[in-house]
Amino acid sequence: MPGIDNNIEYSDTADLFTNRPVSMNEHNNLLQIEEHMYILNDVPKPNVFRNMFPYSEIPKIPFNDRIVPHNMPKNIWITDTTFRDGQQSRAPYTTDQIVTIFDYLHRLGGPNGMIRASEFFLYSKKDRDAVYKCMERGYQFPEVTSWIRASKDDFKLVKEIGMKETGILVSCSDYHIFLKLKMTRKQAMEHYLSVVKECLEEGISVRCHLEDITRADIYGYVVPFCLELMRLMDEYKIPIKIRACDTMGYGVNFPGAVIPRSVQGIIYALHTHAGVPHEMIEWHGHNDFYKAVVNSTTAWLYGCSGVNTSLFGIGERTGNTPLEAMVFEYAQLKGDLNGMDTTVITELAEYYEKEIGYHIPDRTPFVGKNFNVTRAGIHADGLLKNEEIYNIFDTEKFLNRPVVCAVSNTSGLAGIAHWINSKYKLTGDKMIDKNSDLVKKIKEWVDAEYAGGRVTVMTDDELTKAINKYTKELGVKING
Repeated sequence: MPGIDNNIEYSDTADLFTNRPVSMNEHNNLLQIEEHMYILNDVPKPNVFRNMFPYSEIPKIPFNDRIVPHNMPKNIWITDTTFRDGQQSRAPYTTDQIVTIFDYLHRLGGPNGMIRASEFFLYSKKDRDAVYKCMERGYQFPEVTSWIRASKDDFKLVKEIGMKETGILVSCSDYHIFLKLKMTRKQAMEHYLSVVKECLEEGISVRCHLEDITRADIYGYVVPFCLELMRLMDEYKIPIKIRACDTMGYGVNFPGAVIPRSVQGIIYALHTHAGVPHEMIEWHGHNDFYKAVVNSTTAWLYGCSGVNTSLFGIGERTGNTPLEAMVFEYAQLKGDLNGMDTTVITELAEYYEKEIGYHIPDRTPFVGKNFNVTRAGIHADGLLKNEEIYNIFDTEKFLNRPVVCAVSNTSGLAGIAHWINSKYKLTGDKMIDKNSDLVKKIKEWVDAEYAGGRVTVMTDDELTKAINKYTKELGVKING
């Protein structure tokens, strides 16, 4: 066979690898060819990915089976947007309410600052007053940060208050650049970079909010833009964070899904191709397609250190990633809470209900009135034998919320017995058996209520009165 001429550049590989240096990757100890340098693709017309987002149809999730590896950072954390995005969908908080919630967030985040930062609007006097009062608390965490538009007038507010960091809205999809801002990609990038530079000149750290990233041209705009931001970070030696904003909730966590919908594909592009360090990447998700939590967890798993959240998921349209959800996602991924005080979550829920007047839907995980309440008799029977059978974890330990059985026509003897034992904190040989005369009497009364047309569960007051009545009638005593 004729020999191979090593001086010939073969055309099937020349377009991909010619003249690119080979170097050792210190992370995986493999020789790799240097990646392509991505430059801005300043297209004349907007790319709105009509094949994925046909407005008159349901959005589509295409796949190309390009898989990226897990790459969870050693340190991951939570940030908060309760006072920014969270205020865009409800009546504004008062200054005192903001300060009180901020204090709760400080306690919840614990001594290791697991809730790393909280962002604020600066536009109203009320918001600025709240910023000053929260800064006066002197907490290291959450750090008080702001959010502004990419406007030099907005930047003046940040400068006047003396903030160390601000978020800047830098919308990155062609939907926003062409259709909203009426700019080209090059014009938008130059405008954004000018505002970022002005912040850096004043020594202020910048957090770039890449709005609508799940409809953006990742390699034609987002990566080139982030490369420019990383050059500025190197030049000024001031941190520049990249917040990937899934503004419309289009992100998906399915392996092999096509960008820009692939969460892991976006994080991979930011870290590997744009060179953004893990600790400078943050995910901000919305819940339009019920994926806010799973997408946020996916961002952690694939290289994002920060996940941006809002208390109880309160935010624009369908809401943001719930802060309390990511507390328990962290614990499941890392195996501990790293100092977070989860009982504060229940205190916050009670504060919202009683002081702010916000009703948390009853079945909301961790915080809803009924999240660990069972009504089914067969479930109640299991709880009576061992609460681990039907309770997600020790909710009394972590949330000060003991498991509860609601009493209705489906509760059975076991449900009534469990309610009594929980209500009166009966343990060991003091527990009421489901076959006791007291439980049987109460069940007869409950059955009669529903036979008469009742459709609602029995209230605590009704049950307490019935227990008082039948303990006297039977001559028995509850030793709770």
